[in-house]
Amino acid sequence: MRNIAIRLRYDGTEYHGWQVQKTDVTVAGTIESALSKLTGENVKITGCGRTDAGVHAESYCANFKSRCSIPASRLPLALNALLPDDIAAVAAIDAPEDFNAILSCRKKEYTYRIVNSRIRDPFRRHKAYFYPVPLKLDIMSKAAAAFVGTHDFAAVRSVGTETKTTVRTVYYCDIFEQDGEIRMRVCADGFLYNMVRAIMGTVIYCSEGKISPEDIPELLEKGDRRLTGPTVPPQGLYLTRVWYDGAVGEMMS
Repeated sequence: MRNIAIRLRYDGTEYHGWQVQKTDVTVAGTIESALSKLTGENVKITGCGRTDAGVHAESYCANFKSRCSIPASRLPLALNALLPDDIAAVAAIDAPEDFNAILSCRKKEYTYRIVNSRIRDPFRRHKAYFYPVPLKLDIMSKAAAAFVGTHDFAAVRSVGTETKTTVRTVYYCDIFEQDGEIRMRVCADGFLYNMVRAIMGTVIYCSEGKISPEDIPELLEKGDRRLTGPTVPPQGLYLTRVWYDGAVGEMMS
């Protein structure tokens, strides 16, 4: 039995998130259906994380077990012939037997994108958060930096999937301008449900003067979700990088 790791990209606009669901169309369900047709097996896929409805992935890793004889180098093209245009397999590799896309992942990076303009861009309505109130990059940068380090992030976590601990380590959280957008790039060893979107909402609150960047350490210590900023919409969120050891890590770099 082979353990195949694949690198994927997808536009999450038309999907009810990554995770397979009974009635809704999902990214994983769509890929499983295509892989099952391709291999003639009942394929179950494991993803590196559960992106929500409307969230995108520029670089995503998943793995599945199969007895198929298709060489890994040819699998992306064969799979793409069966996938819709908003999902693409970029690369594939035969991974170690114990490789697991979520359990083997060392860290992840998400990027959140904002169109900060008085006039909305119809072509980016599913690709970025339209926010017409002028934002202050210097204050946003200070606020984002306050999340770096090992903290209990319960204050920026929505009710959802249960976890053993809400402590995570954020390696960097940067604000910058690119392609006419304000973007936040954040990397951590793991993320809680809606954590990135709540951090972005809190950073925006700081720009508006509703919270001070200097208040963030105390807010994290209190762990009260009601005291931090709102959860911003999903369409501005992208999974942009994931890290692994060995050959899978080389495939994802």
